[in-house]
Amino acid sequence: MDKSPKNLTIVPPLKVDGNEVNPIKAIGSGTFGIVKICKHIRTGQYIAMKQLNKIQIIKNKQVDHLKNELTILSSLCSPFVVQFFGYSQNPCHFNIYMELVQGGELFHFLREKGKLNWSHACFYSGQIVLMFEYLHSNNVIYRDLKPENLLICPDGYLKITDFGFAKVLPPGHKTYTLCGTPEYISPEVLANKGHDKGADWWTLGVLIYELLAGIDPFSSDSPSKIYKKILSLNYTFPSSFTSESKSIVRRLLEPDLTKRFGCMKNGGINKLRTT
Repeated sequence: MDKSPKNLTIVPPLKVDGNEVNPIKAIGSGTFGIVKICKHIRTGQYIAMKQLNKIQIIKNKQVDHLKNELTILSSLCSPFVVQFFGYSQNPCHFNIYMELVQGGELFHFLREKGKLNWSHACFYSGQIVLMFEYLHSNNVIYRDLKPENLLICPDGYLKITDFGFAKVLPPGHKTYTLCGTPEYISPEVLANKGHDKGADWWTLGVLIYELLAGIDPFSSDSPSKIYKKILSLNYTFPSSFTSESKSIVRRLLEPDLTKRFGCMKNGGINKLRTT
């Protein structure tokens, strides 16, 4: 492909373009750029703009990831998925316009609270079950669940964002890319034997544990140690965990895909919806 950052062709049609927004202020930053609050001039609506540095995107070989993310995000329509409005670009930046979710990241909320009680954790976990069921029904695996990628709406419900590692995967197929956040990666992803939507259900087990404990189950000081703990299933429960919470986490952090909640014949995940 052309190495020039001047024009990155993306599939989805525009709904908002760069001439229709007025940047207000930056509200976050990441590896490849910053996030800004913008005002949509024509409607007066406040939206979010993720401004990415094109040179960094190309240097880090993220062009295909970006195209894939926008293609998937523009195809989704769910109250639990951040709404995609469009994109624009100039010689230096690629701008993605999305719904502004003003409650901030679940990550910051969890750090402020330390940990959540069982009913609060179930409230969030049940929504993630619905997110995954929607994505999987559209043959999309997400592969990057973590508190940083869950945004809290003013009404307290969650929306999932950042589809950089998401992939369209038809039923019966597997993918072999090693990706995700180290503490959340499933054993089958680490073993490079091929994975599918089952990897998402593993990440839910990690998240539920982190919501209840304030720390992830495989926490360590280096990725290699984290991976070793995951592959050996080396984790323990704090004394605050109830028998019910232990049971659900165990059934999600199950290396055997035929026994993992979400992967079994009848799913086995309804317990979260009804708890």
